[in-house]
Amino acid sequence: MNVAELQKVLIADDDAINRQVLAELLKPEYTVLLAKNGEQALELATRHAPDLILLDVIMPDMDGYEVLRRLRAQAHTEDTAVIFISGLDRPEDEAVGLNLGASDYIAKPFNRTVVMARVALHLQVVRQRRMLERLANIDGLTELANRRRFDEVYAAEWKRAQTSEQPLSLALLDIDFFKQYNDQYGHPAGDRVLRSVARTASTWMRRPIDLAARYGGEELALLMPDTYAAQAQHLVCGVCRAIEQMGVAHVASKVATVVTASAGGATMLARDAESAADLLEAVDSQLYRAKHAGRNRVEWRDASAP
Repeated sequence: MNVAELQKVLIADDDAINRQVLAELLKPEYTVLLAKNGEQALELATRHAPDLILLDVIMPDMDGYEVLRRLRAQAHTEDTAVIFISGLDRPEDEAVGLNLGASDYIAKPFNRTVVMARVALHLQVVRQRRMLERLANIDGLTELANRRRFDEVYAAEWKRAQTSEQPLSLALLDIDFFKQYNDQYGHPAGDRVLRSVARTASTWMRRPIDLAARYGGEELALLMPDTYAAQAQHLVCGVCRAIEQMGVAHVASKVATVVTASAGGATMLARDAESAADLLEAVDSQLYRAKHAGRNRVEWRDASAP
């Protein structure tokens, strides 16, 4: 499969004809998403994490400049490449968009060949940038986000949660009796288990804004923005059940005959906490409870409720 076929382009334009022309132009090579106003553009960008957005400037209710401001204010869309396509062709109009963080500016009426060339160029830059980011932010063993990346995303999501008034949920997952597993089966086998657990956990983190990361050793962090306690706890319980259902033998475990995991989690409203450390401390405390309550379980604290 061609790499370009996997890349997603969001077209945001209130003119139906423009949307149709651009969509027909790009669909043979890219996955195309369509938005007819600014609100739809933000919703689709959050849900689908497009690689590139073609954004009209003049739209009702919310213009393209405001859409770009909001994209740049959200951690999960702050780096999304944006090309403005607009009938405003004065140099000062172009400068406004570029100063807000747009990657390029194409004036209407647009030339199809030019659009295709610029889209291809910017998507190539996106691929190269993400390849470099992957090398810098991915844990080499598990291929999850590393601790450095987790710290960056967590700080950004906490900052966003302070103004969004949405809950932020976080869990730490620890493989039960992992040291004993390594002693029994050897470190290469332990590495294989850790990779399998990481893959299992990552499959449950389905939204672009969710993050699974290697927190340290055999601990994984599961970050779930805009997620209430019941939903987050249900998800983490599902992860732990899926790990047990892998059926990897662990004769040295004191809680089961197969590899299991314990998890502690918490949900908070950032406005109610003194700092981002409060959520981490609450999560660590719940993981401690899970371990001392017998392991192979999930403990949760809901600090978001009145």
